Parts: sequence; structure tokens; C-alpha cells
Amino acid sequence: MWIVGFGTVGRWVADVLAGGGDELAGRYGLSFSVVGRATRSDGFVAADGSRWDDTLGGMRATEADVLVETAASPVDGEEGAAHMREALRRGIPVVTSNKWPVARFGTELRELAREKGVPFRAESTVMSGTPVLGPLTEGLAGATPLSLRGVVNATANSILTDMAAGASYEDALVAAQAAGLAEPDPSADVDGHDSVAKTMILSGLVFGRGLEIEEVERRGISEFTPGETRVLAEGGCVREVTSLEFAEPCGKGAVTARVTPEVIAPDDPLARIDGTMNCVVAQCEPLGEIRIAGPGAGPELAGQGVLSDLIRVGLDLVSRRT
Repeated sequence: MWIVGFGTVGRWVADVLAGGGDELAGRYGLSFSVVGRATRSDGFVAADGSRWDDTLGGMRATEADVLVETAASPVDGEEGAAHMREALRRGIPVVTSNKWPVARFGTELRELAREKGVPFRAESTVMSGTPVLGPLTEGLAGATPLSLRGVVNATANSILTDMAAGASYEDALVAAQAAGLAEPDPSADVDGHDSVAKTMILSGLVFGRGLEIEEVERRGISEFTPGETRVLAEGGCVREVTSLEFAEPCGKGAVTARVTPEVIAPDDPLARIDGTMNCVVAQCEPLGEIRIAGPGAGPELAGQGVLSDLIRVGLDLVSRRT
């Protein structure tokens, strides 16, 4: 396999595969080896030591059974999408944790994968290691999703939880940064951009309707006024106000979507999602309400999502060969 993006998530996956190879072979009958890995600083490095300055060049010069794409592409998503297109066009399955390529081009990539008859899996792009895309697509095959609401940014949710307990926004942000939840530049989380990407992914892969960034209404938690912060600190279930993603089919297959902190009712299922927990609530026909909740932060959790997808792809490859 190729691993493109050898940061915390890619390295975690590689370390698990290296240290747990016997267990994977015993439990699943699978064996994985890395034929090449790529980073922005080193370019593409093959297992035999051969090097290419650009990732696509390295991929085109080597052979692999699967692409594991764990880079962090910029908002245009094009770089990561180019790697995925290269693999899929060659009939090579893709597993990715890279959000913006899936947000921007998820429907295209999924259709290309279907055309080539290979898996395209992106489970950890939304709720890290907690599976949500698979359950909402494969697990509910035949059902019709009508709406999705969720808390899908652990950093924003942790900050809001602290604010509900009386902390100021500034102090809650500093605490999140100290805990490693928020980046030194926290804008992707506190301004809602990360949640917009996840909303676009959910719309594209669950509803089958791709969205542009400007189609998602956005208000970040950094825009809270002093008055709203005081309301948060007054307690009650209002403290569970979260960055909320909502998308539902409307009209002729259109999707409406927004990312915004909201005051929610005490009996709302999202009112109990505190700290770094994530949750998606789906309304489906004919099943009604489906809730999926679990932890949503940390490289090991994102790595677990990638590993789970990789095992599924491996089992699929084995079944095709037998």
C-alpha cells in the first residue's frame, strides 16, 4: 500500500500495522506492507529507497493494492483529490482521513470508485474513529435519510462545555489549546470551517448531493456576543449549546445546511453530548430516528477509523481473489 501523508495519523497507522501484523493475520487473515510513503518535506519514498519529488510521480512509478491518504489538504482539496483520482482510475481502492478532498469532491470520487468497482472509504473524516458514514450508508441500505443533525467538532464542543460551566470564551480556548484539542491558530474549529467540511462530506456521501462551501450557512463559536456567553454560563441544558450541523433534502433534491451554535431543548439528544464527544442524529424513512455517538478527537481515534477502513478494504480484496 501507499501511505500519503505521514504525519500523526499516517504514522500511527503504520506503527500499528508494523507492531500488530501477527494479530491482523490471525484475526483477519490479512498482511499489509508499505511500498511507498509520501510527505511534503521528503516527497515520495519507495520501500527500496527510490525517491520522487512529487507524490503522483512516485505513485505512477510503483504498484500498490491500496492508497491510504492521511494528508491534510488545504481548503481547495485538489492535492489530495489528485492522489485519490490517480489510484481510483487504476482500479486501486482508497482509504482516507483527508477532509477537504472528500468535502469538495466526495461524490465524484465515490462515483469513480463505483465505476472501477473498488472501495472508497472515508470513515474518519467526520467523527474520527467513531463510525458514522458506514452505518448511515451501508448499514441503512434501502432506507431513505431525511435529515441529519450533529455535533461533529470536538474542539468547539469542548469549549462550549467549559463556557457552560462559567468559563469565558478566551479561557475555554486556552484550556482547549493546553489539552491539545485546539491548534495555535484555532480558526478552523472555532470559526466553523472544519464543521463545514464535515457537513459537506455528510451531504455528499449520505445524501448523494455535493455542496459548495458557500451553500453552507456558517457562524462560528468565536462570534458569540458577551450577552450570549452570559446566557451559556447560567447553566441548565443551555450549556450543551454546540456547533450544530444540519442538512435535509428539500425541493427537487436540494440540500439545506448550516453550521451554527444553537440553544437546544433539554430533551434534545444533542443536549447530552459534552466535551470531546460527537454525535449525529439521523431521521430516516421508515426507521425514524437513529443516533450515533462516540469520541471525536485524537490522532489515535482518527487512525482507528483509517485502520478499520483498511481492514474492510483488505477483506474485500481477499474475497475478490478467492
